[in-house]
Amino acid sequence: MTDRADGSARPTPLPLPQLRLDALLEELQSRLDAARTVQSRMYSLLEAVLGVGRELELSEVLRHIVQAAATLTKAEYGALGTVGQGAYLSDFLPVGMTDELIARIGPLPEGHGILGELIRHPESLRLADLTQHPASHGFPEHHPAMRTFLGVPIRVRGEVFGNLYLTEKRDGALFDADDEAVVSTLAVAAGVAIDNARLYHESLRREQRLEALGEITRSLLSGAGIDEVLGLIARRSLEVAQADSAAVLLPRDADGLTVEVASGAGAALMADAVIPSQGSLVGLAARTGEPVVTRDIRTDPRAYALPDFGQGSGPVVAVPLTVGENTSGALRLSRSAGRPPFDASEVRLVSGFAGQAALALELGRHRKEAEQVALLHDRDRIARDLHDLAIQRLFATGMTLQSAGRLIDRPEAADRVGRAVDDLDETIKIIRSTIFELRSERAPGAGRGLRRLVADVVTAAAEPLGFSPSLKTEGRIDTDIPAAAGEHVLAVLAEVLSNVARHADARHADITLSVADEVVLEVVDDGTGIGGSAAGSGLGNIQQRAELLGGQADVQDRGPTGTHGTRVTWRIPLQPA
Repeated sequence: MTDRADGSARPTPLPLPQLRLDALLEELQSRLDAARTVQSRMYSLLEAVLGVGRELELSEVLRHIVQAAATLTKAEYGALGTVGQGAYLSDFLPVGMTDELIARIGPLPEGHGILGELIRHPESLRLADLTQHPASHGFPEHHPAMRTFLGVPIRVRGEVFGNLYLTEKRDGALFDADDEAVVSTLAVAAGVAIDNARLYHESLRREQRLEALGEITRSLLSGAGIDEVLGLIARRSLEVAQADSAAVLLPRDADGLTVEVASGAGAALMADAVIPSQGSLVGLAARTGEPVVTRDIRTDPRAYALPDFGQGSGPVVAVPLTVGENTSGALRLSRSAGRPPFDASEVRLVSGFAGQAALALELGRHRKEAEQVALLHDRDRIARDLHDLAIQRLFATGMTLQSAGRLIDRPEAADRVGRAVDDLDETIKIIRSTIFELRSERAPGAGRGLRRLVADVVTAAAEPLGFSPSLKTEGRIDTDIPAAAGEHVLAVLAEVLSNVARHADARHADITLSVADEVVLEVVDDGTGIGGSAAGSGLGNIQQRAELLGGQADVQDRGPTGTHGTRVTWRIPLQPA
C-alpha cells in the first residue's frame, strides 16, 4: 500500500482480470437460466405433444390442444376454431372462461373480425393490440377485455383444419417469436393427432354403418313390412350420424310429402306431418335428386320447420330416396341448434341410408305386385274349379232330378223335385256370377279392364235373355287387347246377345273370349238357329266391325233349324292390319 501526501493510506485496486471474470460469470448464469427456461419449455412442449397424441376421441384431442397451447404461452384465454365449408367456423372450443360467462356472452363466434382474418389468410398472426387491427369488429356484451393476440393455423394433410387463438398473455407481456414457434410446433403435432383421431372416428363410424346396413338388409330379406324397415333406417341413421332427429318422408301428392316414420326428438309430433314440396329442404332434395344441407334451418330461406323443431334445431340434411332415375321421397336428419353442421362425409353416410330406404320401398312395391299377381292367379284357379267342377256337378244333379221327376206319380213329390231343380238353377246362376267377379277383378286402384266390362255386358244381358249365360276367358284379356279393339269386342258381344234374346228362344248360351295370336269371341246358344234371317238380325254389322279390323265373322247353325241353335265366331288379328 502507498501512503498519500497527507499521510493517509490508499485503497489497493482490484486486479482487472477479476472484474472480467465476474461479468463472464453473470453472463453464464443468465445463459444457464435461459437454457433452463428453454429446457423447461421444451419439456412442456414435448409433454403437450405426447398428451395430444395419446387421445383418440376427437373432442378430447381438440380440448387438450387448446389447453396445452394456453399453458405453453401463459395465455389467459385460448380457443380452437374448426373451419367449415364456406369460410366460417363450424365449431368453436374456448378455454379460460366459465360456462356461465360463455352463456352470458351468447352465440359462439362464426369467423368474423380477427378470427376470420386467419381463415382468409391462414398464416401466423401476432398482435400487440388486436383492437387496433383493421379487421377488428369489437367484442359482444359481457365479453372480457382482450389486447394481445396470437393466432396459428392447424393443418391436416395440407388443408387448414382450424386455428388456435390465444389472447392476454399474463403479466401484461407480449407474445413473442418464441411463443409463435412453440405454438406452431404444437400445431404441427396437433394436425397429426387430429388426423389420427379422425381416422379412428371414421373407422368406428364405418363399423357402425356396416353393422346398421347389415341389420337393414336382414330385415329386408326377412320380408319385414315397409313401415318396420323405414323405422329401422330412421333409428340407425340417427345413431350413426349422431343426429337428434330423423324422419322419412314420402310423396303425398304433387304438392307435398308426408312424414311416414320419425325417430328421435319430437317423433310423436312429426308423425303424419305434411311438408310442402315447394319451400322446404326435403321438397328441394326430392325434386332435384341431390342432397341439401343447411347449417341453421332457422335462418335458411329454403327451409320449412317441422312441428317438432320450432326454434330448437339448427343443422339439417335432406337426402333424396333414389332408385335408378326415380326419386320417391327424402330422408331428413337434424341436430339441435349450436351443434356442428353435417359435413361431406356425414352427407355421404346419410345418402347410404337413404339408398337403403329407397330399396325398401322398391322391394315393397314389387312384393305387393307379386302378392297381387298371386291373388289374381288364385282367383282364376277358384273360378276355374267352380266352373269345371261345382257347376258341372250341380248341372248334372239338376238334370238327374228333372229326369227323375217324370217318374214320380205323386204330384206333391214331383213339385218338390221341381222346386229343388229351380234352386239348383238359381245356385248355378249365383256361382256363375261369382266366377265372373273372380275373373274380372283387377288390382286395387286400377281401372275397369276389358274382362270386367265383358262380364258387365253378360250380366246386363241376363234379364232380357231370361237366364245367365256362361262366360269363359282365356289369355291376357286386359293387357293384350288394344283399347280400340276392346270397344269393338263389347259392341259385338252386346249385338249377338241381343239377337239371341230377340230371335233365338234359347235357354242356354256359352260365351268364350280368348286372346293369343288373335282375338276370338265365340257365342254358342241352344236356340232355334238363324235359318235365313241373318240379314235382318243385325249380323251384317258384326261382319263390318270384323272387316274394319282386318278380321272376319262367321255365323252358323249348329244343326237343323229348331234343334241345336247358333254359333257366332268373331275373330280379328291381335295387331289390326
